[in-house]
Amino acid sequence: MTTLTTRRFPSRAALDAALAQRLGQALCANGASAIMLSGGTTPLPAYRALARGPLPHHDRLHILFSDERYVPSDSDASNYHQSRPLLDALALPATAVARVRAELPLDEAAADYERQLAALLDSGVRIGLGLLGLGADGHTASLFGAADLERARGHLAIAVHRPDGMSAVSVTPDFLSRVEELLFVVAGSGKGEALRALIAQDQNLIAWRAVQGCAQVELWVAQPELKLPYRR
Repeated sequence: MTTLTTRRFPSRAALDAALAQRLGQALCANGASAIMLSGGTTPLPAYRALARGPLPHHDRLHILFSDERYVPSDSDASNYHQSRPLLDALALPATAVARVRAELPLDEAAADYERQLAALLDSGVRIGLGLLGLGADGHTASLFGAADLERARGHLAIAVHRPDGMSAVSVTPDFLSRVEELLFVVAGSGKGEALRALIAQDQNLIAWRAVQGCAQVELWVAQPELKLPYRR
């Protein structure tokens, strides 16, 4: 059974600061560990804040991504590209960053990313912290519907054809179940209905179904933007 813990922040700035602090702690975790970054605009202020300051980290740190749009790696729509200030500040070796190689055909890119994730897990690297977003339609990573969840069975990553006409590569529920600390980070307008469904643990919500293999999941939400009553 999955336990969901919700942490509400009084402002977007408070959420950004707390996320930057949590990521900073994860960067210094002992031993070989990985952080799964999410895309979208919500985590970007935290990534940029970290990139501006001294950035100590463990020398066996790895970075990976929850999903990636099938666009060139230097596109503004690329999650990898958006996170480059943080990656450049970390100055990790290329072998320590698992990314979707969008220069490959889509199915090959998904298979290649799955091999990278499998190799990471097989090497004993623990996936310590994983970030996820929440779409207004209730999706997370690039898992949009029941068909995506069904195709994801037995895989660590799959190719996805998104409702907006773009393609993507996404991690799967099987991979998410390997993440020790899974954290939904939610801010921005238009997500109130999906957020309420997540808090209610609605079994019809794709984002909630995607994390059913996880024992503990956290939800961090910026309260004012989402029009929910603030509780300490």
